[in-house]
Amino acid sequence: MIDDTLPQPRRKKVRRRFAQWWQHSPRVPRALKSKAQAVQAAKDAAAAVLKSPWRYLGSVMRGVVVGVRWWRNWVTVRDYRAAAEESEKLADKFTEIRELTLFRWKVTGAVLAVVTLAVAVVHLVYGADPLWIAGAVTSAALAILGRRKDGSPGRKPALAGPRTLTWTMDPQVLVDAFRDAKLIGKDETLRLVERATRIGDGWAITVDLPATRKAADVVKNRDALASALAVDEVQLIVERVRGNGGHAGRVSMWVADEDPYGGPPLRTPLLGVTRWDAWRPVPFGRDARDRRIDLPLVWTSLLVGAIPRQGKTFAARLAAAGLILDEWVRLYVADFKAGKDWDAAGQVAHRFMAGDETEHVLALKDWLVELVAEVQGRYRRMRDLDDLTCPESKVTPEMSRDKALDMPVTAIFIDEVQVPLEDRTPLVVQGKKLTAGEYIGELLTWLAKKGPAAGIVLVLATQRPDSKTIPSGLRAVLGSRFALRVMDWRDSNIVLGEQMNTRGYDSSRLLPSHKGVGILRPDGDTAAGTDVLAMTVRTYYMPNEDWQSICQQGRALREAAGTLTGHAAGKDTQPTLDHAAVARALGAGGPVAAPAAPIELPEPLASVVDYLGEDLDEGGREFVPTAELVEALNVEPTAFGRQMGDFECRPERFRVPGEGGRMRQIRGYATADIRAAVEAIGDAKGLDDDP
Repeated sequence: MIDDTLPQPRRKKVRRRFAQWWQHSPRVPRALKSKAQAVQAAKDAAAAVLKSPWRYLGSVMRGVVVGVRWWRNWVTVRDYRAAAEESEKLADKFTEIRELTLFRWKVTGAVLAVVTLAVAVVHLVYGADPLWIAGAVTSAALAILGRRKDGSPGRKPALAGPRTLTWTMDPQVLVDAFRDAKLIGKDETLRLVERATRIGDGWAITVDLPATRKAADVVKNRDALASALAVDEVQLIVERVRGNGGHAGRVSMWVADEDPYGGPPLRTPLLGVTRWDAWRPVPFGRDARDRRIDLPLVWTSLLVGAIPRQGKTFAARLAAAGLILDEWVRLYVADFKAGKDWDAAGQVAHRFMAGDETEHVLALKDWLVELVAEVQGRYRRMRDLDDLTCPESKVTPEMSRDKALDMPVTAIFIDEVQVPLEDRTPLVVQGKKLTAGEYIGELLTWLAKKGPAAGIVLVLATQRPDSKTIPSGLRAVLGSRFALRVMDWRDSNIVLGEQMNTRGYDSSRLLPSHKGVGILRPDGDTAAGTDVLAMTVRTYYMPNEDWQSICQQGRALREAAGTLTGHAAGKDTQPTLDHAAVARALGAGGPVAAPAAPIELPEPLASVVDYLGEDLDEGGREFVPTAELVEALNVEPTAFGRQMGDFECRPERFRVPGEGGRMRQIRGYATADIRAAVEAIGDAKGLDDDP
């Protein structure tokens, strides 16, 4: 009897277990685990067969060299002579050494004569066949003697040549490179996970580091590894392998044959499409492996930072191009460069302006007030919708295209955002005095926090990515970051995020000749994978004629769909403003807070804060050495340490790279602790001032 009610084994489960065993078993050759590895193994085998004659000849020649060196040491009585020198009896043994040397020369001559006579007799009696057999056996012996083997004499050149691609054929060279870069110890080695395979215009390899060694350290010291491999750092991509197939010590490397950003840029693929769906990621550029990188925009925001003439506006326009080709997207464009880079967008923008005067700053303020009220209204309307139309408190693609709901995806592009943020025009908002820049910063921060779920896309571009220009509260809520070349690592951290330079991402190291190349930290999935923190991307090239063509196409789409509004339709109406509602939103039920009064700090904390200046801001220095503070402030070290301890600031040991790339420990104070001490004093004073 068979009880069908009992659970029966499933074939799929058995297959799944077998597939998992096959993929992870060390007994199964790696070439049989994937098609790519099998193809690469076949290529390696074919290459080995083609190269085998030359490798055999090289081994024979090395064997001859080894044999000649051995004979020379023997005939010159090198061992006997060395022993006599060590015992300081060389003069006494000189006659014996001389006689033994002459005797061995005579033996050598006699052996050569006998061999020559034997060869002649064999050739005369048996012909050439035995000589060919003897030559083959001799060459095989020399090849074995001359094979490459660690520790054998005469196998390593005194001066190693460039190791640009040698590691692809000889993994030992890769191990030596890791040792030279001080990423592993002299007695440690690497474990090959995936051998070198050809991917794109470069070679990829995956290795496991020794126990306790971390992939994060390899990523951080990518420059040292590139130097050890004799390639430029832009040709080397090092990533930690994450997910089910990775761990903290597994490293994936890709080395390009040449500078991946040295060729001409590619035109944007949006030129070949009739329309684009804003809910799809926008084609943004290509990485070093020539993979297409698409940038998600809906439900997130974007910050673009760079010094002048590095492609900042081009990058922002690439993000705008995909939204322009969707006729259901509503656009707000503010160009504070006051040029004509964004003029073509006026054909499709609901609101548009270009200028850097106070009137333009105040106009942007009114736009943002209108948008804050719009977001609040959308959330109220979403609460009244059924779960089928609005399953969550988020705008869906269907909702954004429903004219009756009036919730289209709304994108705000602000070029040179530092201009309105630094404006000092005095304003009075609900009885409180503050500057226009501070109020705009509050509005942008609120929109970056609450706007994405309501279909608001915020794109900011600036050529001054410093801590004073862009408030830390605003930077913290901008999801995607793109940093082109900046002046130093502090500016790079302000754009990409705190301590990103310690993770190997520093846009100040980008070459000036690499226009349009930057480090992208996306807020969403890309072709590089969901676990990749950031990547170097070369943006697509979109000159003015292509930009104008895309804007004209976007206008035609909106005219056909009946979605051309505002400035583009010739109806540039004044924004509808509700300052009271906006003030309640920003203040969470209260008026907008006035700028905080300066905090009077006690010594020596006040002197430390004055000395550090901008370096104390988030994105600045991570720590400051104690010796530097003692010398700069001219204080007594023991008393200074005791006084700083009273503010809960205690020195710690930090590891920093020293001369020669070696890590050394330095005592110092974490800037995060200093900021916390300042905030604690400010909070205490605020409580004392309360009635």
